[in-house]
Amino acid sequence: MRSNFLFALAAAGALLFAACGAVAAQDDGSDVPRVISVSTRSGDAIHKHLTLGLNKAAIIQIDADARDVLVANPDIVDAVVRTPRRIYLLAQKTGQTNAFFFDASGHQILSIDIRVEKDVTDLAAMIRKDMPGSEIKVSSMNDNVVLAGTVGSALESSRAQDIAARFAGDPSKVVNMLQIAGSQQVMLKVRIAEVQRQVAKQLGIDLASAAVVNGVPIVASTANPYGLVGQALSDLSGAQFGQVCTPTTLGTCTGGANNLQAKMKALETVGLVHTLAEPNLVAVSGETAKFLAGGEFPVPSGRDAQGNVSVTFKQFGVGLSFTPVVLSDGRISLQLSTEVSELTNTGAFTMQGGSSLNQNGQIVTTPGLTIPALSVRRAETTVELPSGGSFAVAGLMQHTTKQQLDAFPGLKDMPILGALFRSRDFQNNETELVVTVTAYLVSPTAEAKLALPTDGFVPAADVEAILLGRMNAVYDRGKQPITEAQGKFGFIVQ
Repeated sequence: MRSNFLFALAAAGALLFAACGAVAAQDDGSDVPRVISVSTRSGDAIHKHLTLGLNKAAIIQIDADARDVLVANPDIVDAVVRTPRRIYLLAQKTGQTNAFFFDASGHQILSIDIRVEKDVTDLAAMIRKDMPGSEIKVSSMNDNVVLAGTVGSALESSRAQDIAARFAGDPSKVVNMLQIAGSQQVMLKVRIAEVQRQVAKQLGIDLASAAVVNGVPIVASTANPYGLVGQALSDLSGAQFGQVCTPTTLGTCTGGANNLQAKMKALETVGLVHTLAEPNLVAVSGETAKFLAGGEFPVPSGRDAQGNVSVTFKQFGVGLSFTPVVLSDGRISLQLSTEVSELTNTGAFTMQGGSSLNQNGQIVTTPGLTIPALSVRRAETTVELPSGGSFAVAGLMQHTTKQQLDAFPGLKDMPILGALFRSRDFQNNETELVVTVTAYLVSPTAEAKLALPTDGFVPAADVEAILLGRMNAVYDRGKQPITEAQGKFGFIVQ
C-alpha cells in the first residue's frame, strides 16, 4: 500500500515537471530547462518555440516514437537521436533555425522554432550586483547584447556598457538603449575677474647752452629721448629754468653773452583696468556650452589674382567653454576652459605695401597692413563637485617690470651733476585673473514663474524725464521705478 502511494506521488511529480517543461519551452527567456517533455496525445502536430544559449543543449522527450528528425541548418543546431523518444539539441552557432520530428508513418508530430543566442544570464546577474539601484534588462539578439531599462546617471550607463563590451568581446556588438532617470541639465555660474595695474614714470633733464667766444657763437644742448615708452608722457608737463639767447647775424647775443636753459620732465601715469564677466550657461550632460563677451578682428588669410586680400576673423574678449557630465545624483564632472584676451601692439605683424603686376599686366598697388596680436590669459581644468559646489581658479598673475636709462656718455657718471645728463623710463605692469565657478543641477520650469529685466518697464515721458529725472515711468500704483532686475531668472535650481 505504501509503495503504491509513493509510486502515485512520483507519477504526479513527473507530470507536473513535464507540464512546467512544456510551458518553459514556449518562453523566449534565457532560463531554458535542460529537459523538455512534449505530449502528442491530441493527435495534432505540436509547434514550440525554444531559445538556446550558445554552446548549450536541450533534451526533448516525446511520448511517441520519432523516426526522423530534420534540422534546417545543422551548423546552428545539431540533433542527436539517442532513442526514438529522446533527442538532444546542441546549439553550436548563433542564429535561427527550426527542427521537425516525424513518426514511422511520416506524419509530423512536432516542430520547434529554435533561436540560438549568447546566454546573458551571468551578465545580467553581474550588472544587478554591481548596480543594484538600476533597472537594467539584458538580452541578446543576433550575437549582440542589448541593454534596456533605466539608470540613475550617465556613469552607470557607461559602466554597464563597458561590462557588456567585455562580455561580447567587441564594443560594437553592444546596443545601449538605457535611459537616464535623473536630471541631466547643468547650469554653470561663472565669475571672471581680471585687474590690470599699469605704472609708467619718466624723469629727465634737457640742457641747452649758448655762449659767444671771441665773437663766435657756440650753442650746445642735450635732449634725452624716452626709449621705453617711446615718447614723453606729456610734453606740456615739466619745468624750465633760464633762456637761451638767439645769436644774430652780427655775432651778438640778444639775450646776453652767455645763457643756460634747463628743462626738467618728471612724469608719472597710473592706470587701472577692471574686467568682469558673469555668464550663466546651461548644458545637457555630455554636451558643450560656450560663451564669448568680446568681438572678432580680421586676419588676412590669402590674396587673389586681383590683389584683393581675403580675411578670417579671430575671437577675443572673455570666453568660456565647459562640458558637464552628471556622474550620479548630486555629483558632476566638469571640464572647464576659460580665457581673457585683448588686442595689443606687442608682437603685432606689419605687412609692407607694394606694387605688383597681375595676370592681365596691370599694376596693382597694395597698401601696408598691421595685424594686432593678442594678450591671452587662459585656464583649463577638469574637476568633480556636487550640485551647488564652487571652486576657484586663481593665482594667474603676471608681473612685468621694465626700466631704461638714456644718458650722455661720460658726463652721466659725474657725482651729483651726472643726474642732469640722464633720463629714466620705468614701466610696471601687473595682471591678476581669478575665475570662480559654481555648478547646479537644474530642471526647466513654467514660464509664469520667471521674470524678465524688462518687466514693468515703460519709457518715461518728457515731463517725467526733465522734471523728475526718471528713466522709466511708473504705470502701476505701488510700484517703484525699476533699478535692477528682480525675481527668478532662467532655470530653477534643484
